[in-house]
Amino acid sequence: MNRRTFLGVSTAAAATVSSRAGLALAPAEQRPNFLFIIADDLMFRTIGAINNPEAHTPNLDGLVRQGCHFTHCFHQGSWTGAVCVASRTMLNTGLTTFHAHRADSENQAGTLPTWGQTLRESGYDTFITGKWHLDAVALQRSFSEMGPVAPGYLPSTPDMYDRPAPGNNWDPANRELLGHWLHQGVWLNRANDENIQHSSELYADAAIKHLTTAVPRKTAPFFMYVGFNAPHDPRQAPQEFLDMYPVEKIAIPPNYLPEHPFDQGDHKTRDELLAPFPRTKHDVQVHRREYYAIISHMDAQIGRILSALKASGKADNTYVIVTADHGLSVGEHGLMGKQNQYECSMRMPLLISGPGIKPGKRVDEMVYQHAMFATTCELAGVPLPKHVEFPSIAPMLRAATPQPMNDAMFGWLNVLQRSIRTTQHKLIFYAHLNRFQVFDLEKDPWEMHDLVDNPAYAQIKQDLITKLKAKQKELGDTMNIDHPVTPAPGNNY
Repeated sequence: MNRRTFLGVSTAAAATVSSRAGLALAPAEQRPNFLFIIADDLMFRTIGAINNPEAHTPNLDGLVRQGCHFTHCFHQGSWTGAVCVASRTMLNTGLTTFHAHRADSENQAGTLPTWGQTLRESGYDTFITGKWHLDAVALQRSFSEMGPVAPGYLPSTPDMYDRPAPGNNWDPANRELLGHWLHQGVWLNRANDENIQHSSELYADAAIKHLTTAVPRKTAPFFMYVGFNAPHDPRQAPQEFLDMYPVEKIAIPPNYLPEHPFDQGDHKTRDELLAPFPRTKHDVQVHRREYYAIISHMDAQIGRILSALKASGKADNTYVIVTADHGLSVGEHGLMGKQNQYECSMRMPLLISGPGIKPGKRVDEMVYQHAMFATTCELAGVPLPKHVEFPSIAPMLRAATPQPMNDAMFGWLNVLQRSIRTTQHKLIFYAHLNRFQVFDLEKDPWEMHDLVDNPAYAQIKQDLITKLKAKQKELGDTMNIDHPVTPAPGNNY
């Protein structure tokens, strides 16, 4: 099976992996547990308590108050338009982006010690439910127990595209329209079947069952990996959650455009075909309403899981981590997808609560989401495999004044785009157009004013280009931005 194939529903243990020899670990009851929750397409401006009063997220808000939230968390780019594959490969291997690309293309995921496998071989009870989207061999190595494990994408009917539009009556609450609406955990539906259930509820049920039945019986610490397909399209939710967001009251983002001012590399990719061209403000309101609704529904399921964790008696010794693989445009810059280098797509939330973390802590330093492998190993006292390249951010959780770990954040999209971001500025390069953009993020956080031709920013542009080239060399990027090769039409991914 490849990573885009449905991997089925299983409660049986995966193949036994012998413990790594020579570990001097603390007694099981003293080692922390980890509940890792990852959403799909959850942009950084989606949590009410942090930066979006429009979003109803009471359970995520609670985690913000209880622990630490990172305001500038990024992914490192993608070799494919299916950005989630790249981000999750980096997360679970700990490899930086071009090394992760090589591992993915050469199918090495089944041979490298993954995040889950490393904790499992160190005595952790490892469990997964939800979206995995990577190699099936790596899945088996990583987790000793599994709930429902999902494909990377849950397709609905063709009417989910090019909407809203006259004659298109696709309804996100209609349980007959496939997508997230599942029939007893199977990715096929039966009309009017009372057993149809939303994917987020299915995964929450599996996580709760594990917390209430398996966890109390075991002495080993646990690592739970809960991967929601939400809020990825088709953005479906029960009507009660849609009703929280009247269309006409949805705010239009300040950087709304009817269409992106130029072809950013694949202007009509699948994600962009979800809404008509040009995008009207009403179109954006419809899509953002559904986006918020599925996020609020997911938040409710996260609340159920957290309640089960508390009831298990393990909450005090458990680190809860909530993040996403990447963000999403949903109407920003005239775009709907994540195949771009703007903040809306490159950033995601990162919330960490648990033992020793000061409630209400905020870290503004730039970090990569892919650091979770190293971070949990440090928190658990587990030796880190030598191949892991993203460093732990555990010191930031402890420090009163966290020190910067990254002076600049790199991003890319296959042969089309490169970017470099400092704390104040960003440069984006479009290889197929041999074109740059420059933004002053301190003055222009919504990236509305391209300063590439502003003489006052000429030196800043050159400094950013120098920094981008240095980061390319460091990471092993072979693109020559001085002489980029124009990709063949239709061969971008």
